[in-house]
Amino acid sequence: MSDEAALPGRPRDAVRSGPATERAVNVLAPNPSAMTLDGTNTWIVAEPDSDLAVVIDPGPLDEGHLRTVVYTAERAGRRIALTLLTHGHPDHAEGAGRFAELTGTRVRALDPALRLGDEGLAAGDVITVGGLELRVVPTPGHTADSLSFHLPADRAVLTGDTVLGRGTTVVAHPDGRLGDYLDSLRRLRSLAVDGGVHTVLPGHGPVLEDAQGAVEFYLAHRASRLAQVETAVENGLRTPAEVVAHVYADVDRSLWPAAELSVRAQLEYLSEHGLI
Repeated sequence: MSDEAALPGRPRDAVRSGPATERAVNVLAPNPSAMTLDGTNTWIVAEPDSDLAVVIDPGPLDEGHLRTVVYTAERAGRRIALTLLTHGHPDHAEGAGRFAELTGTRVRALDPALRLGDEGLAAGDVITVGGLELRVVPTPGHTADSLSFHLPADRAVLTGDTVLGRGTTVVAHPDGRLGDYLDSLRRLRSLAVDGGVHTVLPGHGPVLEDAQGAVEFYLAHRASRLAQVETAVENGLRTPAEVVAHVYADVDRSLWPAAELSVRAQLEYLSEHGLI
């Protein structure tokens, strides 16, 4: 067994553009960073015999990337018929307006401010395009508007930033809330246990082959961090910056500003539940 296979969620050994499942193709955006890992995964999803495709998260406003997404679909004999957003962070959604111009598509999102067209997205919606079926799964917590998309035919779920292919995600306080995030992870766990989902197609990082294992790891990680934050407060640390310096001492300092957002969400959660 490779080192990758031993990691939570059994990640594939590389992040690359190309087919990930029978119906999902990744086009990796050229925006790698500490926060975006290898870059944003833009997903083209279609039935194998269909000439219509759906794009999930066009990514940053990068003309070359957006045109590559269009070219990748057209090279496979497909026309992009719809654009969906998992959430509104710029590395996922900034290019959506320009992408809509290039493709003539509507943009559907939970947040009305991100939509182009009359239709939004809501929990329980079933999207059908060219025989493809995608089910909308509400997964708030990273942000208030975060959604995932269940692709039943591939036993897969596209998670945006709710579950990453490597590492863990930020609960982006104040928009993101820890209680919501924990509920979303439990919803995804149920999708894996009861809904037969095996594969995670994340917004960043490699594809995960063990959806349940990935979500169980995330839940355990959150419980551990929450306990560490609670202990830090009991030991007299009061400000989010103080807690970050103590709890995240082994984390690259360039990630501390993001960690502070999660700590603020954790402190809010502990206070709401009367634990501090």
